Amino acid sequence: MAATGDGAADGAAALARRIEERKDTLSRTERRVAEYVAANAERVVFLSALQLAKLTRTSDATVIRTARALGFTGWPELKHEVGSRLMASTEPARRLAGRITVAREASSDDMLDIVFDEAAERVRQARQALDTPSFDRAVDVIGAAGAVLTFGVGVSRVVAEYCAVRLGRLGMRASTAARMGFALADDLLPLAEGDAVVIYSPGRLLREVEVVLEHAEAVGAGVVLVTDTLHHDIDGGRVRAVLEAPLSAGGLTGETLAAGVVTDALLLALARRGEERATRTSKTLTGLRKRLIGRQPR
Repeated sequence: MAATGDGAADGAAALARRIEERKDTLSRTERRVAEYVAANAERVVFLSALQLAKLTRTSDATVIRTARALGFTGWPELKHEVGSRLMASTEPARRLAGRITVAREASSDDMLDIVFDEAAERVRQARQALDTPSFDRAVDVIGAAGAVLTFGVGVSRVVAEYCAVRLGRLGMRASTAARMGFALADDLLPLAEGDAVVIYSPGRLLREVEVVLEHAEAVGAGVVLVTDTLHHDIDGGRVRAVLEAPLSAGGLTGETLAAGVVTDALLLALARRGEERATRTSKTLTGLRKRLIGRQPR
């Protein structure tokens, strides 16, 4: 599927400029890979390094070297860059059509490989992007909070709710601001000085996110932001810690995948920090469950 549309054109143009600037440093096979990516932006976001190598008659090592020669850390970052441009400027219906085309052209085994490879790639990319000092700050902000409020935009609300439930099982006071628009005000009312807010918002600075940030700052609550690119649009002083959770370049795996893994890492660190409380709460939870299971309906 050849690249078409403004999003693909923007991604291809940016990559073409990089290729032109660095063409003297690229080998013949690396130039072949780079030119294929620039000409097929909407297709390559679905491909692993090995799959792209097969299409360009090179090797996965050559694909990785090409990405690094163009100034990226590797193929995942290059693909993410192109995918981000497509995501920002291509209609959802066209992105869905691209995914369906990939599925239509692949066997079931190939399709499974494509999705699972992307999932593994995203998790690796999330680990590379996760800044350890920021992670430690996030643990400090949440661990020292009197209460924790989680908030997720769109589908990310699922991860926000998961985080609040798991924090409760660690013995912490936690709740979710589950509503958007006018009703969000009621969810924000209990927020107080010394509390923490965990915001899950992949890439769009919605008005609701602005209001949560403003209110947290006004009452003196610390903010942890789990995002793909939103931190570029937010004044750094309003957020205590940013945890990067890369989105899928081609949309083959859900937006909550990386955010969920980052959240699990946070929860483990918080359990270690409050081990005695977490153990005590776990025992209480187990006891309650046994009592509930033991009840027989009348």
